[in-house]
Amino acid sequence: SDGVFVASAAMAADVEIGDHVEVTGTVAESFGLTQVSPGAGGWKQLADPAQAVKPTPLTLPLGEAQRESLEGMLVAPEGRYTITNNFGTNTFGEIGLAAGDTGLPQPTDVARPGSAEYDAVVADNARRLITVDDGAGINFTSGGKNTPVPWLRPDNEVRAGAPVTFTGDDLVLDYRFSLWRLQPTQQLTAGGDEPITIGSTRVAAPKDVGGDVKIASFNVLNYFTLTGEAYEKSGAGTCTYYSDRNGNRVTVNSCTNDGPRGAADDANLQRQQAKIVNAIDALGADVVSLEEIENSAAFGMDRDTALRALVAALNEKAGREEWAAVASPTRVPEREDVIRTAFIHRVGVVEPVGESVIDDDPAFDNARDPLSQEFRPVGGAERDDFLVVVNHFKSKGSGSGEDADTGDGQGASNASRVRQATALVAFADEQKAAAGTETVFLTGDFNSYSKEDPIAVLEDAGYVNVPAKYTDKTTYQFGGLLGSLDHVFASPAAVDKVTGADVWDINADESLGREYSRYDNNVTRLYDTSPYRASDHDPAIVGFTAKQKEPQVGPTRIA
Repeated sequence: SDGVFVASAAMAADVEIGDHVEVTGTVAESFGLTQVSPGAGGWKQLADPAQAVKPTPLTLPLGEAQRESLEGMLVAPEGRYTITNNFGTNTFGEIGLAAGDTGLPQPTDVARPGSAEYDAVVADNARRLITVDDGAGINFTSGGKNTPVPWLRPDNEVRAGAPVTFTGDDLVLDYRFSLWRLQPTQQLTAGGDEPITIGSTRVAAPKDVGGDVKIASFNVLNYFTLTGEAYEKSGAGTCTYYSDRNGNRVTVNSCTNDGPRGAADDANLQRQQAKIVNAIDALGADVVSLEEIENSAAFGMDRDTALRALVAALNEKAGREEWAAVASPTRVPEREDVIRTAFIHRVGVVEPVGESVIDDDPAFDNARDPLSQEFRPVGGAERDDFLVVVNHFKSKGSGSGEDADTGDGQGASNASRVRQATALVAFADEQKAAAGTETVFLTGDFNSYSKEDPIAVLEDAGYVNVPAKYTDKTTYQFGGLLGSLDHVFASPAAVDKVTGADVWDINADESLGREYSRYDNNVTRLYDTSPYRASDHDPAIVGFTAKQKEPQVGPTRIA
């Protein structure tokens, strides 16, 4: 490399861009970055002018050795790029880019764990990734909370999957915090000239998926109508909170005695609810399976209290009784999580047939129990009935023993999720036999990417991942990798009736700074009541033809 970073605040204050200097100091690696650390008086300005530094063209993908050869140098990025990581944009002013026209795929969303294809995706991701930084070490939600965050404004997007072009500004390639980065030659500030141009990718609604019934899955981000403050006031326990820049409580961090997990108070609950209601209203679905909604029974209330509150808010938005909740069944497990699965439906399109059924198989003791409901199109016949089973499998974040993370890309608790998928197949078989229908949909947050073991269990049982057939859009972003944890599976009979599917990418692609939980984290307030960033998971929607044609009876011939 022909460039090097000089680690000296004193020298930075003493020189200007364009000065010709001689530096004497110790050369060392600092967390992977080669730098020179001069002592006092370890630099001097030279009288003769420096030769103009010309940027070196930079085109990705690039391997590690090629990047090392350019470390610390002025570069001019070329080619097409796509945003793949905006998780730290509102906090640290950084944007992860992937070379090419797509973001970086979650390896187990496109390749079987442990396969040669999986290894190839991991290697390709590393070669394609580069992070554009703001040239500063400010945390804009902590010490820098009163400094406007760069990149993000109330009226722009900065979404994962958005196309990016470089404007021609010269940047410096360096390595910090375990990532190769492009740094501006001056700190980027809000309203300043940005070195990239970002395209717009938002859409106001999902694609038309056809059919006379539309089913969707929506993780509603710990929607609790029991707020942290109300829980504490009841004397049931105490809570800690995440606060805004003025110290006002926004969301629950944790509560004793397994308390609520959502908004801190009524004002923040209304902010959360407004986004969820606007998202569901515009989604266009007739049956919506919900995950991460409060199980009100855990707090001594009717089990459907929070569910009915969401329905009431939807009907208020609609101006009529458009939505109804599927009531909890008479029989519920003795022990349940504080979050649950649920259904809501449009009353003029479908109606429940009989009670819902909860699967309390021990396989789900560390997850949320599946919920099954038979539906019939309004005005339809028994032959038009279909079954939907909503799920929320164990997360990837924890597990020990056989559930420990094996390092194959599937995360922790994979063994539990495999057992849950196996139990789900058996439960669905029981329920479809009881309902007398072969038209079955399995929906929800499976906490499993598309090529992982639990999904293979479902597909081996004959279920088809419908959104994956119709779109390459994904439902979740984690670590700058894009994949789908949320799915809608259809039985063979149901697949034949499907007319279309889509993932409405309103959540996972958006900056975290727009979420209700980050309200007023920075002096630039990004929250609004739009559907965008109503949750951290994107809803998936499937259309199908539920009503069968009347049997045709031919003319009778009399001999």
